[in-house]
Amino acid sequence: MAGPASSTSASNADVAQYLKISLNAIDAADPQLRELNRTIHGNPELAYKEFFAVKTISTFLQKEGFSVTEQTYGLETSFTCEVGNGGPLVIICAEYDALPNIGHACGHNLIATSSIAAFLGAAAALKSSGLPGRIRLLGTPAEEGGGGKCKLIDAGAFREKDIVAAIMAHPVTAHQFRGGYTGLAGLKFIASHKFRVEYRGRQAHAAGEPWNGVNALDAAVAAYNNVSMLRQQMRPDERVHGVIEDGGTVPNVITAYTRMNWYVRGPNMVRADSLLDKVKKCCEAAAAATGCDISYIPAPSYKNLRVNLPLCRQYAEDMATLGEKIMVKNDESYTASTDMGNVSFEVPSFHGAFPIPTDANVSMHHPRFAGHAATDEAHRAAIQCAKGMAMLALRVLTDPRLGEEVRKDFENLDDD
Repeated sequence: MAGPASSTSASNADVAQYLKISLNAIDAADPQLRELNRTIHGNPELAYKEFFAVKTISTFLQKEGFSVTEQTYGLETSFTCEVGNGGPLVIICAEYDALPNIGHACGHNLIATSSIAAFLGAAAALKSSGLPGRIRLLGTPAEEGGGGKCKLIDAGAFREKDIVAAIMAHPVTAHQFRGGYTGLAGLKFIASHKFRVEYRGRQAHAAGEPWNGVNALDAAVAAYNNVSMLRQQMRPDERVHGVIEDGGTVPNVITAYTRMNWYVRGPNMVRADSLLDKVKKCCEAAAAATGCDISYIPAPSYKNLRVNLPLCRQYAEDMATLGEKIMVKNDESYTASTDMGNVSFEVPSFHGAFPIPTDANVSMHHPRFAGHAATDEAHRAAIQCAKGMAMLALRVLTDPRLGEEVRKDFENLDDD
């Protein structure tokens, strides 16, 4: 459950001064943040292997005068950096892993940059104010399928009773926005089950005595086709994706082992569970038809991302002071998934979206998105979002009323 709201209220004049300090700190660090952004982007690393990124971020923060703890919560590529003493806690989540072969095609270099910038801004204001409260930058590895935040949850990273909010934001393509909006506060992601399926058969000479073999490749192909037929009965907001990771060796040997990787998504966990049951039946039918043994390799499931409206409204209100028109909430879910969804079931969470310019036919996970994520325009969008997140962190620490509304909304949220 979420912890108590902030117990210390600051005057409007004081809060305005704190916000100004945070914005000035971000602007002052912008050249260094741009270089940090370039460095992370130019050295993409996969899940749980983000050693260069963590070392680069740690060195950057230490040069800025902060103490960094690496390898936190039992993960080699997690870290924490915290300011403040006692009182309510805001956690700012930073992602920095990349995708196989296409690098930062999800823009996690920008997520890292925006989260670090938000931390710098909020930390500068907190240090100058003398108010109780804490800001923690938490390095969260392996969002791309590895479930880093799920492991952090299990290790207690979001268990402290004083946590009032966890915040971060994600880049999206600018052409997705209409109506003059320049960002989104309440981004909805759907739930996702991830697992691998193994089929085991028996080798035989494919020409000489195929009748003595049990073909595991046939099982994988049958499973893929079964799921393809299932798509006719799937709802528009459901998704299933699968690939054959290991399909055998040579054509003249009956394949004895295959492995598939599946993602099964639904708008919430109840719907995702139901679809998962159907997909597993497709896989098991393939095993029965071919005579293969079947086994599953589970991976962390990503819950749907729950939107906290008081946090979203406050972010939109503060971003308006910077000239940004932010959509408070998009009721239509973006049919992708994030392990930040799991965090949103643990503590009140904010997961906004900021637009970066791209070609019209480019979206996240498109190879060319990685190039767009490296531009000066994308960096400026990340920094602008960081200013809103820094202000949001300070608001929820200094305004007990907002903290109470945030907690109440969290406790009353439906799972979908």
